[in-house]
Amino acid sequence: MSSSAIGCLYLHGFLSSPQSQKAQQLLRFYADHLTSEQLALPTLPFAPAEAIALARAELKRLQQRFAQVFIIGSSLGGFYATHLAESEGVPAVLVNPAVRPFDLFEHYLGPNTHYYSGEVHELTHAHIAQLRALDCAQIHHPERLLLLLQTADETLDYRLAAALYQRCPAWLEGGGNHSFEHFIERMPMVLAFAERTSRSETAEISQSDI
Repeated sequence: MSSSAIGCLYLHGFLSSPQSQKAQQLLRFYADHLTSEQLALPTLPFAPAEAIALARAELKRLQQRFAQVFIIGSSLGGFYATHLAESEGVPAVLVNPAVRPFDLFEHYLGPNTHYYSGEVHELTHAHIAQLRALDCAQIHHPERLLLLLQTADETLDYRLAAALYQRCPAWLEGGGNHSFEHFIERMPMVLAFAERTSRSETAEISQSDI
């Protein structure tokens, strides 16, 4: 299956947006090499329950247009992408993903300013409980996930992701940062994973019909 027949849902991180560097790089990449219609870049709500509901709705919308869809999730978006991959049976690429963000966010309770809009959001214990409800403490389908990690992530401890996703295909780079330096240069590998996973799922469906 060609990557031109596969939709992509990008999920940004905490206090980020489709205006982030990775999101904009993806937008240009799809416009230059594939089609912009294949890429969905939703603005995720601050509340985790609302964010995952919107992400799931965007996933369903893409699935109505494309036979195969995969997710790219960065940081907190990687946490959401893991939940959707496990619950909806879709492949996902996780870029420096957050692991157990409900523990980390205990330190962010109270007002937080959005990096792009300047809007102030109040992080509450209810939000942390919503994150806990989405946690995948064990990965049941590691073959659906591709992990991209850089060891010099200044925001998250990369070792947590390395441990949780240890059975998943992975690309680990020394150095880098939380944004994942030179991310767009990894897109050929990302698309190859999406195509390979899509072919595998199609083959499994065909076998089940026999």
